[in-house]
This record gives sequence, structure tokens and C-alpha cells, in this order.
Amino acid sequence: MTRNLDDSSLVQACRAGDAEAYGVLVERCQGRLYPMVLRLVGSPEDAQDVLQDAFVRGFEKLDQYQGGSAFSTWMYRIAVNLAMSRLRKGRLRRALRLLAPGRGRPALDPADESPSSVPSYAVERAEREALIEAALAALEPDHRAVVVLKDFEGRRYEEIGELLDIPVGTVRSRLHRARQQLRRRLRPLVDDESPVESSLPDVEQALS
Repeated sequence: MTRNLDDSSLVQACRAGDAEAYGVLVERCQGRLYPMVLRLVGSPEDAQDVLQDAFVRGFEKLDQYQGGSAFSTWMYRIAVNLAMSRLRKGRLRRALRLLAPGRGRPALDPADESPSSVPSYAVERAEREALIEAALAALEPDHRAVVVLKDFEGRRYEEIGELLDIPVGTVRSRLHRARQQLRRRLRPLVDDESPVESSLPDVEQALS
């Protein structure tokens, strides 16, 4: 019965002491929050820690949620702030660690006759992803956040401003500077004439 309620009703149920209601809210949000947090902090372990802290914080501050925005948007803001705070304080083992094989990356597809089946495909794709991850790691947290929210999450400038609590003009200026830095660092990737497709087309499109 609880799972059929909308988010607003679930929040009210949770405030009334229904712990299951908050569990449903978590289930609805975590699938969308995790990729964003992972891009910000760089490792699956740290992303899970931040996400867990975010949901604990959300539960503790549930009485502060006024319903002016979607509950998921409210949780996005909490998760982004926690991730950026974690980065700024230097409590990560690395600010943005390259993802190790088999940890947070999808497994390689079974061998087939497509271009991706050639032996060099996985290596070239991994090299491209490593370049992008390293370029993101070099960005300041404030700049990294706008890139992740815009080019990976596809959010509008107004939404990003709301999530980060900054003016839209600041969002645009940070994104412009961040893309300039990425363009310089990813020049070898952008100039590469290899037929291997990037797994992160949004970033390449932003740099085109």
C-alpha cells in the first residue's frame, strides 16, 4: 500500500512515524542520485558513503522539507553538498580516483562480430574513459559539479542554480571555464581519428 503513494504522501507518512515510507523514498531516489554522486567523488565506495550520509541527513532534516520542489530535487541538493564538502576537505583517498576494472564499470559485452569485438576496442575505450575521468579530477569541485549536472545529468541551468544555490549567471560562467579546461585536457581525445566511439558522448559534444 505504501509503495503506491506519491512522494508528498510518503513524506507525510514518514513524518507520522512510518519508517517504511522513507525506505520507499530512498528506493525511488537512489538510482538517479548514484551516477551523479559517482561522477563527483570518483569511486563506487565513496559514492555509496556519500549517498548513505545523504539519506541519513535527509531523514534527520525531513521536517525542513517544505515541498516547494520535488523530494528528489531536495535530496539532490543534499547529496551534491555532501559530495562537494567531502572533496573540499580532502577526506577522499583521491579526489577522483580512476575506476578500477570490475569496480563500478559494466562488464565487457560477450564477443561478437561488431567493431567492439576487435581486441583493441576495450583498450582504446578504457583509455578514452581514463582521459575523461582524469580531466574531471583536475577540476575544482565547484566547476566539476556544474559539468556533471549539465553534461552528464542534462539538467537545465535554472535547475543547477537551484541545486547549488547559485545564480544562473554563475552556473554559466563556471560551466564555460570548466569546459575550457576540459577542452585543453581532452584535446588528444577530441583530435583522435580513431573509429572507437566514446562511452561519454555528452562530454565530447560539449567540447565540439
